[in-house]
Amino acid sequence: MVVLASRQLPAELEALAVSIVAALQKEADDHSVSGASPKIELNDLQFTRVIDPGNQLPGYEGVWRNSRNDRCGMLTFTSDNSFYAEYDLFCPHPRDARWFVEMVTAWGRAGDLRSEAKLIPSIEG
Repeated sequence: MVVLASRQLPAELEALAVSIVAALQKEADDHSVSGASPKIELNDLQFTRVIDPGNQLPGYEGVWRNSRNDRCGMLTFTSDNSFYAEYDLFCPHPRDARWFVEMVTAWGRAGDLRSEAKLIPSIEG
């Protein structure tokens, strides 16, 4: 992909991004100990405009970084207006010790947003 200099999303994608971030936050709240979920903020995403080499149409890649500047999440809008997002949690499941919550994810298109937590077996469960 070719990267273009741009830090802002088009208005139609920004409205969708708000919904995506809300879905990620809900999953994080549901899969973290009460009060311990991270605050997932749209304003913390650093977007880059990219060009899909297959069709030469623009897309956007956004990255969340933590206080150590480690990548802790991403949101990608493809040139066909589909999206995929993930945000790392890395915490024990709040209600089932057999599971560890790796991340929360969201995917789809405008009007068809889906989200879930990615669980992996706990070594302590």
